[in-house]
Amino acid sequence: MLRLILMRHAKSDWSAGPSSDHDRPLNPRGRLAAAELGAWLRAQRLIPDQILCSTSIRTRETCLRLNLPQDIPTTDRKQLYLASADDVLAVLKTATGQTVLMIAHNPGIGVMAEQITSHRPEHPKFRQFPSGATLVADFDLPNWGSAGWGNAIAQHFIVPRDL
Repeated sequence: MLRLILMRHAKSDWSAGPSSDHDRPLNPRGRLAAAELGAWLRAQRLIPDQILCSTSIRTRETCLRLNLPQDIPTTDRKQLYLASADDVLAVLKTATGQTVLMIAHNPGIGVMAEQITSHRPEHPKFRQFPSGATLVADFDLPNWGSAGWGNAIAQHFIVPRDL
């Protein structure tokens, strides 16, 4: 069994003043949400053995503030920055871990969550996939190269406000 933890970055700081979208950091609420999401992952024993993260400041900061074990192989992937759902799936197909955490952006990450699952979670925020939204889904596949639309079974869906 393979497990995917699909996470949208936590709330970013629009007032920080960087010259590019790519360089926007988290705001105070986002920093707290990322820490709470990490605590939830640890409490649920949902520890990835591989992390694939967009190269943006806000995704990398979200990843750091999850406070997961530092020995998890983590790769920053430019292809995940503002990626479409098809691009997110293409990156997932290159994964090698059993439990993979992917941190990226909307709309691609939200569309990916909808299209990868066979049945969508009943959560009222699932279709919006707000900042910090996290889907945990299992795949009965031999490897990530076989991943495709509709073959994941949603196990958990949470947003920071639930914590």
